[in-house]
Amino acid sequence: MANSTHDGFLGAAYSATGTEDIARLYDRWAATYDAEMARVGYRHPGIALALLARHLPRGATPILDAGSGTGLLGEGLAILGYPHIEALDVSEGMLAVAAKRGCYAAYHRRALGTPLALPDRHYAAVIAAGVFSTGHVGAEGLPELIRITRSGGIVVLTVKDALWHSGFAAAVADHERDGRITRVEETAPYISMPGEAATTPSRALVLRVL
Repeated sequence: MANSTHDGFLGAAYSATGTEDIARLYDRWAATYDAEMARVGYRHPGIALALLARHLPRGATPILDAGSGTGLLGEGLAILGYPHIEALDVSEGMLAVAAKRGCYAAYHRRALGTPLALPDRHYAAVIAAGVFSTGHVGAEGLPELIRITRSGGIVVLTVKDALWHSGFAAAVADHERDGRITRVEETAPYISMPGEAATTPSRALVLRVL
């Protein structure tokens, strides 16, 4: 359920309903997104980057930043020595800001949770930070990320606890039982935006595709 105590664009993001609603919201938010998230101490990008670097050799390629937003992760991945990074986001406005960073080799306007029209078993890693959250994408977005990741590659993602306990954990367990993935790391729950009083916990996962 969306938390109505969030203000401004952040509150609207938690209340969004449907792909086009989300796209329009992020198009309007793109110009001020980085500054606003910095003010609330946004942690997802740093945590996701640390997990990817721990489990993926430097230089592995290509990597898909799924739900790239303004490119915070892409810039970090480039600094850490990953040479080919692609951006995927539902918002043209966000992708336009990400393009200014100059760290992506390709841009895909796609909605997570729908067929992605990307090749099977292609990416060495997929990273999705802040995407699996209230009003955004649920467990229905996970199968496509697994499909496009090569055998031995990893999927790094963050998940809001409200989603985790309402079907996402069960979906991960189902994929494990089916022999599609193995869970190699799961963090303790943490607050993704310490400066935003209404924020509820999230966790981060590393999944190895089999």
